[in-house]
Amino acid sequence: MSQQSQLPSDFAHALQSLRAARNRSELSLEEIPAPTRLAPFGVALGAEVVVDGEELATGRFILLHDPDGSPVWDGTFRMVTYIRAQLEPDIGNDALLGNVAWAWLVEALEEHDAQYRNAGGTATRILSESYGTLAARADVVDIELRASWTPVGPSVQSHLEAWAQMVCTFAGLPPVPDGVTLLPQRRRR
Repeated sequence: MSQQSQLPSDFAHALQSLRAARNRSELSLEEIPAPTRLAPFGVALGAEVVVDGEELATGRFILLHDPDGSPVWDGTFRMVTYIRAQLEPDIGNDALLGNVAWAWLVEALEEHDAQYRNAGGTATRILSESYGTLAARADVVDIELRASWTPVGPSVQSHLEAWAQMVCTFAGLPPVPDGVTLLPQRRRR
């Protein structure tokens, strides 16, 4: 019996829908080990946005499945995500940055018609200041968004596409309408 036939049909369908997801060329996705204690079935993807050899954002996208369901999830599937990007200090110090990061999540899910419920998360700003022999380094501000939600239905393609869009937004890439291809840009330093 193959491993594919041992998977619950809903989870196998969800895996197929993830494989069908499209994302921008600047975003690379790679399967990474999924957590094993949170649900009987799971898949995890690591992401990086790299432009001109410079990493602009990273993230993780995890799909969990418990065929018996979970009252905490209010369903049999749960998305767990993480995104981190470095920001310019003037943007990173904005008191509303957390609200903006959460709005990007909600807007991306709505734009991709990714039906969901029970969304929750945290946005964190991290300021790194250097001292002593490292004092010449500029201050660095990172934003992290950790979020989870319950998708409605086993098709999760739109959820991965929405999340991939968010990673690119965190990286500072401009939106790209369907059917439009951006010309490569050199980032100013």
